[in-house]
Order: sequence, then C-alpha cells, then structure tokens
Amino acid sequence: MEKVEITIVGAGVVGLAIGYELSKEFKDIFILEKNPSFGQEISSRNSEVIHAGIYYPKDSLKTKTCIEGKRLLYEFCAQKGIPHKKMGKLIVATNDEEIKELERLFLQGLENGVSDLRLLSQREIKDFEPEVKALRAIYSPSSGIIDSHSLMKNLLNEFKDRGGEIVYNTELVGIEKVKDGFLLTVVGDKERFKFFTHYLINSAGLNSDKVAEMAGLKKEEYKLKYCKGEYFRVSSKKKGRIRHLIYPVPKRESLGIHATLDLTGGLRLGPDDEYVEKIDYSVSEGKKRIFYESVRNFLPFIEMEDLSPDIAGIRPKLQGRGEDFRDFLVKEESDEGLPGLINLIGIESPGLTSSLSLAKIVRGYLTN
Repeated sequence: MEKVEITIVGAGVVGLAIGYELSKEFKDIFILEKNPSFGQEISSRNSEVIHAGIYYPKDSLKTKTCIEGKRLLYEFCAQKGIPHKKMGKLIVATNDEEIKELERLFLQGLENGVSDLRLLSQREIKDFEPEVKALRAIYSPSSGIIDSHSLMKNLLNEFKDRGGEIVYNTELVGIEKVKDGFLLTVVGDKERFKFFTHYLINSAGLNSDKVAEMAGLKKEEYKLKYCKGEYFRVSSKKKGRIRHLIYPVPKRESLGIHATLDLTGGLRLGPDDEYVEKIDYSVSEGKKRIFYESVRNFLPFIEMEDLSPDIAGIRPKLQGRGEDFRDFLVKEESDEGLPGLINLIGIESPGLTSSLSLAKIVRGYLTN
C-alpha cells in the first residue's frame, strides 16, 4: 500500500498555500482535488480583493490572518511578479444612520491594527472619486486586487518544484483512523484505491464539513451553510469612472453589494447574499434591478441597462442568516482522538487574503 507523509484535501488557494508552505520543510506531500484543475470553486468565484482587516473582531482569526496575510500576499506578488494593484478602497455612508456605523467601523479598524485608515468628509470624497455620492467614507489605502489564478498557479508551481504531487479528478470518499495516521479511500477517473497518510489536512472548502464528518466529526458547529453571491458586469462604456474599490457600509451577513475593478479597469457589482441548499452557479437576470437599486445612491452614474449577468460563487459560512459572527475554524483534532488531522472549515472571506497566513498556522501544528 502506498504511504505518504502529508495529504491535503482541496486545491483551492488555501490548500495550495498550505502545500507551498509545508513543502519548504516537508517531503512527500500529496494534494487531492476532485475537480479537473485547481481553484475551480470558491477561489475562482469571488471579488479577488486583498482586504485590509477592518471588518472582523479584533482578536478573531479572520482579523489576525487577514492583516498578516495581506502583508505576505503583497510581498509574494512582488517577488513572483503576480499581477496585482494596491488601489485602495472607500467604504461609503449615504445617510446619518450609516455614518454612525461607519464611525464604529473606523474605530474597529484602528483597534484591529489597520493604522493607515482615514475618515473622509464629503468634500474629500469628491477629491478621491468625483462620481461617487456619499456623505462620509473610510479610506483604506492598503486594500487592493489580485489575479487569483496567477497566485494559485505560482503556489502550485513552487509546490511541485519542491517535489510535491497533485492529482485531479480524485475525490476522497472515506477516512479510517489507524495507527500513526489515516487510511484514505479515494475514487479517481475509473478506479477506487486506498493509501496511508501520516497527516491529513482538510482544506476542502465547500465540502470541508463533509470531510470532517468522514473522519467521525459530525458536529453541529462544523456544519456549513451555503451562501450564494451573484455578480453583474458593468458596461465597458462606464470604464474609468472610478479609481478605487467602492463598498457600502456592511450588513450583518455580508459586506454588501460593492463595486470592484479588475486589473484591466473593468467594473462589476456584487456579490449579493442568498442562503441556498445546493451549489448552483447560475446568475439570475431578474436580479438586475436589485443590484441597480443597491448601488444607485452612491454610484449614480450606473444605469440599469449598464448591467449584465457575470459570475456567481458560493461562500461556505458557519453562521446562518441572522446569526452571530463565526470565525474561521482551524483546529488540530488530537483532543477528538484524531491526532494528525487538521481541519480548516468555514474559510470564506477574507480567505484569499488570509491564505498564506493560514498556511503558516498549519505548518505550526506540524512542527510544534
């Protein structure tokens, strides 16, 4: 029977970052991916934003890994020539109630350690973005965008150059705890086989709770809720009308429908948030008016006929609608009688920004 030292389940940006980080020190690392290529789900269906670390509670893993991950990501992009742009972001308030929440968010960001934030007046907003209509705004200069496909490709190439292996079209279907590790059952293109791994790292994204359940951890606090987010593309006729990422004051469940730029200057709106029972990547043309109404107060230059359906993604949330904040779940499971199993569950936003920092946490579990 084949034996490997480390198996990583999932080749999204977090799984690839873990492979990259562990391959600096360990040999014999194997990544399993059920799709035909890397980054086919959460990692390729998002806003591609590098977040600053403003939104989440001070001592949360989301905040800590976002702030460290942002620094690591910009450094990695500079070293490897990965396309990215630190363009900055405005979070805008359009009424008195939103101003109160914006001021609270500004203080939280400073408390989190995001020291470069500025609170802008209405006149200062016009200097930054003449076509944005708002009363106050937070300016976050360290927010940016990244070519996530290039990032993942670089992480994978580094991993493979150090001897790491990845297999596609191969799904994990069984986990058995055995002496000194785990016996894994996988199904490939036309075959079913088993192999032994000493360490098992669950970075399976939308299926991470199911992988944990295969290992015997059927826990309510591990159960994911799927939250679908759709995007609409803005007509190229409106290209160049904004220079920064423009976000509304966040809602409880999400950061709200925002305006993001891509590296070519193209503009799109999204995502919205809709809890769903199954994975479905369709985009509803019927939501066009909702998207238009969501941004018209602060982006008055956008007209409804400018919008066309773009992409949709699914976020693996640990909290349901109306529930309190839930942090990333990153845990080594020795106390559950499963030493060597590391679960990463509920890795939604800011998971892309946090990826390299999360990888260092996993490496710490294996080396300490």
